Amino acid sequence: MEEYKKRILLVEDDPNFGTVLKDYLMMNDYEVTHAKNGMEGFEKFKKDDFDLCILDVMMPYKDGFTLAKEIREKNKDVPIVFLTAKTMKEDVLKGYKVGADDYLNKPFDSEVLLMKIKAIIQRKATETISDSKQFEFKIGGFDLNSKLRFLKYNGGDAVKLSPKENELLRLLALHENDLMPRELALTKIWRDDNYFTSRSMDVYIAKLRKYLKLDPKVEILNIHGEGFRLVVNT
Repeated sequence: MEEYKKRILLVEDDPNFGTVLKDYLMMNDYEVTHAKNGMEGFEKFKKDDFDLCILDVMMPYKDGFTLAKEIREKNKDVPIVFLTAKTMKEDVLKGYKVGADDYLNKPFDSEVLLMKIKAIIQRKATETISDSKQFEFKIGGFDLNSKLRFLKYNGGDAVKLSPKENELLRLLALHENDLMPRELALTKIWRDDNYFTSRSMDVYIAKLRKYLKLDPKVEILNIHGEGFRLVVNT
């Protein structure tokens, strides 16, 4: 299955810098729409859905702060990162007041920008999953009730899952046939992302595989360096 590329709106009036940054982000598997001023940026924002917006502060026709306010009126959740040549404290505070998620001063390290983008999008994904109220899932021949922590196969006796087994399987079920990022599970369930919690999660994945092996159409795939996929073959 083709992976969904995260979509970024880049609003930057410097044509050379904007083109270089767009190409760099696209090389790192992001889909990027580049607007050359604030007015064009808002028009492009209204026409499409984006996972994150990168806005230059100083732009003709409409500055980044004004554009951010308009974006926030349309969408209060989309992450916004400001780029600025200024380092004045007042501008930084103004950026956060209009809803910025982060701020980078030019010139900046492109790898730092990548890490910030990944962290912000990951955090938003965690918040979205946390808000989901779904607790009953059909996983191949299995029925999962995450409120009761019961897992049944073909209407048989229920297996009582441990709290972490339950949360992990629910998270996988919410991402059925799609990538569940490793960092998302560690942040959501273990509240930490380090070597020891990562090893702990691998143990729980192994436990879930034992439960799910009753149905040959259901499997948990390890996507190296990325996370896991709960695959249900039809």
